[in-house]
Amino acid sequence: MAREETRTKTRTTPRTTAPPALRGSAAPGAGDPGGASPRAWTMRLLVAGIVLSALNLRPAITSLGALLEEVRNGLGMSGSVAGLLTSVPPLCFAVFGVMAPRLARRFGAGAVVCAGMAAIATGLLVRPYTGSTAGFLAGSALALMGIAVSNVLMPVIVKHWFPARVGSMTGLYSMALALGTALAAAVTVPLTDALGGSWQSGLALWAAPAVAAVLPWLPFVRGRATAPGAGERAGERGAGGAGSVRGGAGSVGDGGGSVLGGAGSVRDGAGSVRTADGADGGEAHGAAAPEPARKAAPPLRITRSRTAWALAVFFGLQATAAYITMGWMAQIFRDAGVPAGTAGLLLAVTMVMGVPLAFVIPRLATRLPHQGPIVLALGVCGLAGYAGLYLAPAAGAWAWAVLLGIANCAFPLALTLVGMRAKTGPGVAQLSAFAQSTGYLISIPGPLLVGVLYQHSGGWGLPIALMSALMIPQMVVGVLAGRDRTVEDEAGR
Repeated sequence: MAREETRTKTRTTPRTTAPPALRGSAAPGAGDPGGASPRAWTMRLLVAGIVLSALNLRPAITSLGALLEEVRNGLGMSGSVAGLLTSVPPLCFAVFGVMAPRLARRFGAGAVVCAGMAAIATGLLVRPYTGSTAGFLAGSALALMGIAVSNVLMPVIVKHWFPARVGSMTGLYSMALALGTALAAAVTVPLTDALGGSWQSGLALWAAPAVAAVLPWLPFVRGRATAPGAGERAGERGAGGAGSVRGGAGSVGDGGGSVLGGAGSVRDGAGSVRTADGADGGEAHGAAAPEPARKAAPPLRITRSRTAWALAVFFGLQATAAYITMGWMAQIFRDAGVPAGTAGLLLAVTMVMGVPLAFVIPRLATRLPHQGPIVLALGVCGLAGYAGLYLAPAAGAWAWAVLLGIANCAFPLALTLVGMRAKTGPGVAQLSAFAQSTGYLISIPGPLLVGVLYQHSGGWGLPIALMSALMIPQMVVGVLAGRDRTVEDEAGR
């Protein structure tokens, strides 16, 4: 009755609200549902959380790559087992990444990312001291579980809180990720030497930055928040329907649980993106909003979208190249006669190329109608780098490191495409989970196969030939994923 009375043609004064994506009862400056927008320092805290989290999403991998020979000797690993170890990251990303939307619906995206950072810190601290290969793998898996859920949720958080700045914020996030990756590769060996040559201490010290990354998310932990896919599930359970912006904050009468998806956006009748706080330049409707109730929108049939599949395969092949590079490139240089410290620096150069390019490429991609030319340029750099590694790994080491670093910037491009190939927040969440989980499943065999080929061939010719061959289909599916279309248009609802 009272609800029906609100559906009149009388408009009330618009009220803007805090975007609910990560808002919990303890979120500082979030205000009450009818209050003002979040305070500037709250948004700064959120940006700090995104940057610190991104810094911690790769040191678990590249610090190990720099000390892989020492870890193999210390734990008695064969080349094949080391290949299995380098395949653990994509395996964990595939298994645990698909759980991220469900966890975020239940606990809130902020709480899940906070727990993810805590898992990274715990895993990195424990794994060097287990004394066995199985224990080392278990500790790595714990850290990688935290990385996996954060990987999936970061694009969704960016889309929700910064809908008008997806390119620049994705660039900032990707740049921080590349910086953390390069830093771990560059300084792990020198720090290990400074700590007495103990590889255990050299690996364990990377738990400290992960502890620091927990802190910015703590204010967002309490209370349930908007999460990937919440629009679909909440609409199925309660009144209000998925994606309807009601109660001034898009909530469904639970006082804080928004029905909006990970990016918190819906489309109005004119097709413009309207975020939960009404930040589209238009009105934010309060409790007396005249719009009629909408039926709950079912999830996208994402597997019917060719673009979603192309993006998933592109994500998987670029992840294959990235994890082979992070896990094995330093060893390739060491086997060519390059000292361990220099090999770590070469790996760092490869990773640090992503710092400027991870900011430039997403911004460029959002300005182009088709992202295929960027995909092709990155692929050509990768092929040139692999050719150099095969022909003259030591003589041209710095050039090959730069070229492979440019090729690895397919990762920030893939993240940007996730935000561009879907229209709505729930669509972005679903596409992100599908592309990353499917992509990481595709990438699992690559690092393992490189380890097996290396052990049985006794050299790097066959592994490098494999890496070069995989670059061709990566370029093809990347061009397909770069076409100007959306998964909603292809898959329907």
